[in-house]
Amino acid sequence: MAGEGTDSQKDLRAAWDDLIESLQQARDAIDQPGLMPPPSSDRNLAEGYRYLMGFVHSAVERAFHEDPDRPSFRNALSVVNRATIDNADAIYFFAPIDGSACYRVRGEVGDHRVWRGEEPAASGRLAPHYLIFETSAGVLAGDSGDLRELTPGLKTQTGRLDSSSIQVDEDGRFEILLAPERPAGHTGNFISTRKVVGKPHPTDPDMGPERHANYVSGRQLFNDWEREEAIHLEIEQLGAEGRAAPPYGPEQAAAELRRCGELVRGQMHFWNAFWTILMGTYGHREGGIPGVEFPRNAFNTINAASGATGGGMSTNLYAGGVFELAPDEALIVENHIPTRPQYVGFQLGNLWGESMEYAHRVGSLNGAQSEVDPDGVIRLVVSHRDPGVPNWLDTSGHAEGFLTPRWAYSETPPSEDWPSISATRVPFDEIRKHLPEGTRAVSAEQRREQIAIRQRHVQRRFRVF
Repeated sequence: MAGEGTDSQKDLRAAWDDLIESLQQARDAIDQPGLMPPPSSDRNLAEGYRYLMGFVHSAVERAFHEDPDRPSFRNALSVVNRATIDNADAIYFFAPIDGSACYRVRGEVGDHRVWRGEEPAASGRLAPHYLIFETSAGVLAGDSGDLRELTPGLKTQTGRLDSSSIQVDEDGRFEILLAPERPAGHTGNFISTRKVVGKPHPTDPDMGPERHANYVSGRQLFNDWEREEAIHLEIEQLGAEGRAAPPYGPEQAAAELRRCGELVRGQMHFWNAFWTILMGTYGHREGGIPGVEFPRNAFNTINAASGATGGGMSTNLYAGGVFELAPDEALIVENHIPTRPQYVGFQLGNLWGESMEYAHRVGSLNGAQSEVDPDGVIRLVVSHRDPGVPNWLDTSGHAEGFLTPRWAYSETPPSEDWPSISATRVPFDEIRKHLPEGTRAVSAEQRREQIAIRQRHVQRRFRVF
């Protein structure tokens, strides 16, 4: 047995010290101006520490429990680690893989006719409204702590499959093969984990043209929060079934301790720089992306997900902006959608990029939860207090925060058929002047019923047993 003063003990203590130092550097991103945090206020500081601990939560899982030979799906973001303006309608899931190996993913769903563009059954359990799997080579967004990770070519998507194409048997079960290439004669669900690229690697010119995925990730998106239920996903590496990992040792523990701290530091530093520099949240900075920077009480140019915009779901169109409202003001958002998407949603976020409270408050609304006006426009109202109208989004008292609409299309429509979105700041007492005549009133009791449905759904979605 190792005693005091052994090499293992010294190495592990040094690794622990490195972990703590990385966490201290991550903590500095809460209040050190050079690391570009949101404006200092009691609430932003408090939420900053919660935000930090969300990254600690996910880093523990990732650093100590990732094994591409024996993978399992985990939540990338959830109610306990909100970040990157996470979609309140989503389960974000991921698993580590070795793109040179083969894997089988299994799942079982309820009524999934909506995946084929059909109306769902009138009662009973429903599948999530939308499901997507993506395989990719490169770090998860933010891990490096450096905006240069967005350089084209550093990350590569090797394949994807979404619910519009997933084959499901009569019992609601499906399997997906993940492999470098589709086997001869295989006609089932398949995602490639290998891609041959045509350009040299931007930082390693000696790297060959093959890219192998090291993660499979995806989203389950929920529209009907009363009836849609999460899919339990299983994954296994073919040929590794029934095999245990080697015994745990000091060298592995030390490496994982260091990686845990590095992940937290990287995420904190990266996203502060992302919002401040690339997205221009507090005004234009050198390095900002013209047309993509977030305006105040308005929206940037709608864009497709890409490495330059921090990634995101590859079938999404995104837009963004920052609301800035006095206590007696509101924002009227008009969402015009000429081509029906698989999914449409709208979320609010605080300036750390945490989604606003969406279980106990109405911090988000999707296509099923929003009422469409007679002219086909979805009009949303962002305000600090309840205006008693259907499509209200609650700022939860934040004077500033992110506005984040999303539209998901399995096949991206021509740009002339993309949605358009706009915002108008108005006095709170004049909200109804900017809504169609006949917009119904929502009582306090009806709002409580609306939130109760949300509370029950979020508990089910993120249940831990």
